[in-house]
Amino acid sequence: MTSLQHFQQSPHPENAASSEGAAHPYIPNSVPAVRQAMLDEIGATSVEDFYADIPDRIRLHRPLDLPPPLRSEAELTRHMNALLDRNTSTRQVLSFLGSGCYQHHVPAVVDEVVNRSEFLTAYAGEPYEDHGRFQALWEYQSMMAELLDVDIVNVPVYDGFQAAGTALRMAGRVTGRRRLLVATAIDPDKLSRIEDYVRPDHDVTVLPVDPCTGCADLDAVHAALAAHDTAAVYADTPSALGIVDPALPRLAELAHETGALYVVGCNPLTLGVLAPPSAYGADIACGDIQPLGIHPSYGGGNAGFIATRDEEHLVAEYPSRLFGLVPTEVEGEYGFGDVAYERTSFALREEGKEWVGTAAALHGIGAGVYLALMGPHGMREIGETILAHTTYARQRLARVPGIEVPYGDTLHFADFTVRYTGGRTAAEIRARLKDHGIHGSLPTGVHEAAFCVTEVHTKADIDRLAATLEEIVT
Repeated sequence: MTSLQHFQQSPHPENAASSEGAAHPYIPNSVPAVRQAMLDEIGATSVEDFYADIPDRIRLHRPLDLPPPLRSEAELTRHMNALLDRNTSTRQVLSFLGSGCYQHHVPAVVDEVVNRSEFLTAYAGEPYEDHGRFQALWEYQSMMAELLDVDIVNVPVYDGFQAAGTALRMAGRVTGRRRLLVATAIDPDKLSRIEDYVRPDHDVTVLPVDPCTGCADLDAVHAALAAHDTAAVYADTPSALGIVDPALPRLAELAHETGALYVVGCNPLTLGVLAPPSAYGADIACGDIQPLGIHPSYGGGNAGFIATRDEEHLVAEYPSRLFGLVPTEVEGEYGFGDVAYERTSFALREEGKEWVGTAAALHGIGAGVYLALMGPHGMREIGETILAHTTYARQRLARVPGIEVPYGDTLHFADFTVRYTGGRTAAEIRARLKDHGIHGSLPTGVHEAAFCVTEVHTKADIDRLAATLEEIVT
């Protein structure tokens, strides 16, 4: 008899099967009686009550498609390698995918530092006297604050989507208002995450952008703010269309005129060539640090930042950790640790304003190394390169018969959209590009798609994309 069989057949009542189900040998609190006691304690009728908020349309309604039991480490290794071999990385093909997870060059020094044993964990700092890790994250915060021209930047949260949701909830607590206005084009996945995160405290209103320019419709924003019930106006730069909206400063004025805060999500890699959100009136800036030395990893490799002025009414609403520099008892010595720790759920537990996670701290250390390597000149050079590549790609694809590149001469950064007019759908063209060893053309509509170029692409790469599209677009 195996140890697993022995466990399953144990005569002890806490491990025995019952008519309500069986205890799992490795999952805590799976004994039916224990599970029922927990449900009774919180007033739930079944575990299903916890999933009531998950829309039915995205629920599986069938068992997971799992393989037969794997009874050895060798079998498990072979199975996992077979799954991994089905993936194609951006190192194997030419990729023009973007929309939130970008292919950038990651200097070898970044990998060398983050793979050191004293850093190689997602946790923000354990043990809590780990002042070396605290200093590394403080250095990251300091460089991000300089890049964003603000006073306060948090230890990274899970991703840019969560950072946006958290920033908007912060604005709601500051203003005491419920409604949130989204003024620029926004990625549907990001919008879904924000809406889920701000419930039940806020209602999100997404205003359509100007169809001719892709920019914010200022008249619509002004009308929506007339009721003076808006907690925050939210804008992305670049927007989901890749557009750097010239109306960004005016959105700040409109928000502030009605007592709302202005929250701007931004790609930090733009800030070597574009003004930071604080320069045109943003009260809170947020975004994802994935472009700053973090490898794309199966759609992940993300971490979110939130940034504000050093004003008490804003800082008090940060739910996440903030590391600071303070003098110690030893003359001339300094230490690093939590600032205003009592804000966080670590101190307040269930009374906290929001839950604090720690899974992205390692990415903060990587981004700090990246920023230190790049410096101001490097950040400007990479920004200029991406702007130039984006401009060339839009102009080059606009010359392909059967392709229109909308929004005229509006400034774009990395991401941009195209329309196919030759009869084939965006999904069909994406599939045919894949046959040619090119990943891109992410469908955003039946005949619309998004591309992305960064500093890793060359003129020859863009010309190859254009030549391939000329063959397959009609």
